[in-house]
Amino acid sequence: MIRKMDQPIIAILTDFGDQDFFTASMKGVIAGINPHARPIDITNKVPPFDIAAASFILKASYKYFPSGTIFLVVVDPGVGTSRRIIIAQSQGYTFIAPDNGVLSWVMEEDEEIVVREAASEHYFLQEISRTFEGRDKMAPVAAWLSKGIQVENFGPVIDDYHTMEAARPEREGNKIWGRIIYQDGFGNLITNISEKEYLELTREVGEGSFAISLQEKEIPVRESYESVEKGQLLSLVNGQGYIEIAKRQGSAADDTKSKPGDPVLLTVKRE
Repeated sequence: MIRKMDQPIIAILTDFGDQDFFTASMKGVIAGINPHARPIDITNKVPPFDIAAASFILKASYKYFPSGTIFLVVVDPGVGTSRRIIIAQSQGYTFIAPDNGVLSWVMEEDEEIVVREAASEHYFLQEISRTFEGRDKMAPVAAWLSKGIQVENFGPVIDDYHTMEAARPEREGNKIWGRIIYQDGFGNLITNISEKEYLELTREVGEGSFAISLQEKEIPVRESYESVEKGQLLSLVNGQGYIEIAKRQGSAADDTKSKPGDPVLLTVKRE
């Protein structure tokens, strides 16, 4: 059951950056339809056109918002094409996004999620640009939903929505093959190896030292940043529950010359 709010939150995630007026235009549309809505920026600095990064950021942040939050996700390389706009609704949240796989991580976590096409032009702006459907279609849909319009009014349920190939690590004996899925502003490199998968390996393997191999570097797994000296590399479980490669008070990305998509290998070595 989605909780109704007196001032419904619309959480915005885009690749627009902060230098332009694009996000402000969407907020203006929202305010014109529902002045009581509260737009909150998750970030507008998703790397341009990076659907995978946006999907991870959404997955890492959405559960910290109260039930009833509406998420407006505009990372849309296919704007102006025949790709659809979708509304995905779970027990606690509603997501509006282009049908390009950006909701894949959220959908994997909730098998009961219901997806609809946002097809009713009645809830769009009257004048629609082929280059800014975030403003002309998605923002109005978010605003009308926040005002209490029932989701059934926007379009039919669909099951042929687009998903990205699951970014799952692969277990091979005492090794886990993964890859970097996100680089944050500090230069930390977040992998797709979860804390759960790491702990399963440690329980099965038993005693030993664990390390991440990346770009011919062997980086030890530690408990915290303070476990190594300033300037040294380490791996650890981060606040989102994934193995992260970091450099204490520095950039692991610069040090290792690595980027999202690069492979990593988690191994155990007997002492």
